[in-house]
Amino acid sequence: MSGSSVGRPASASLRRFAPSHPSAPIPVQGPAIGEGVRVPLGETGLNVFPLALGGAEFGWNVDVEASHGILDRYVELGGNMVHTADNFSAGRSEYIIGQWMRSRGTRDAMVVAVRIGRHPDNPGLGSVNLVRAVEASLQRLGTDRIDVLYLDAKAGDAMALEDTLATAEWLVESGKVRAVAAYGYTASQLVEARILASAGYPRITVLDVPYNLLRREEFEGDLRLVAGAQSMAVTPSHALEHGFLAGAQRRRSREVRSVRGAQLAASLTRRGSRTLRALDGVAEELCVPVAAVAIAWLLAQRIVVAPIVNAFAPEHVEELVQGVGARLSRAQLSDIARASA
Repeated sequence: MSGSSVGRPASASLRRFAPSHPSAPIPVQGPAIGEGVRVPLGETGLNVFPLALGGAEFGWNVDVEASHGILDRYVELGGNMVHTADNFSAGRSEYIIGQWMRSRGTRDAMVVAVRIGRHPDNPGLGSVNLVRAVEASLQRLGTDRIDVLYLDAKAGDAMALEDTLATAEWLVESGKVRAVAAYGYTASQLVEARILASAGYPRITVLDVPYNLLRREEFEGDLRLVAGAQSMAVTPSHALEHGFLAGAQRRRSREVRSVRGAQLAASLTRRGSRTLRALDGVAEELCVPVAAVAIAWLLAQRIVVAPIVNAFAPEHVEELVQGVGARLSRAQLSDIARASA
């Protein structure tokens, strides 16, 4: 569905898609294809599609109209969780998502996740800045609540964890936040957070950590053990390693002219090439895009609930969503793991 088609009368839409020949495809009517595909987001009480749509590109590399088209396609395919951050495009990403929710009337159907801590107006997780940052995000999104609030421990102005959770407690009790999540926290900090939760502070129930086939060290260790022991829902960001695991970029260009180009070039190693070849083989066996196999690998990790992915166009969403339905065999998982080691 494109942004320009929204708002057409039902009869006009039917005329537009009416088959011109008896053998032409019949348009699908009714609920979204994957609307019934939902998994619990840990212990938050929320149920989500096992693939979250990130808003990092909205307002930066993707304009308003294109962003709305991407969001429309994501929902058409059954998606219901959108992730953004207060510093993405200096808050522009939140504005775009808010405009889309208002124009489509989708707020109550969506799980809105926001990472807080790096907006230049309210940096860090200090009590005053944290409250102000949440209020500013709510205003940009045009909503009264954030469903999942990710606390960015890598932001500046580091505060004692107890003070941060005390502020998060007020935000939850006031109805501005439904669930508390973590980004950039160490295993020891998560253990400390659980001890504080036993004293009445809100529990951290969701964890975002950069994690994919080529970026495993940060998560596969103590952090994974602690997250598993605490029954956390993991929503890994950088699921495609800045797009490299989609397989489109396989040769090093002579000039690196952008941040994205430099990120892709960093993955163009022997290990990266081996990994892409392994993904190619599985993609051919399953008849799905390479990016879908990378997503399927993440979802095969039991602790992973919903990888966070960014898209530049609706067709990218279509490729990525195929990873939700792909099931990798033990042999395929073993081949991929061996290539990416």
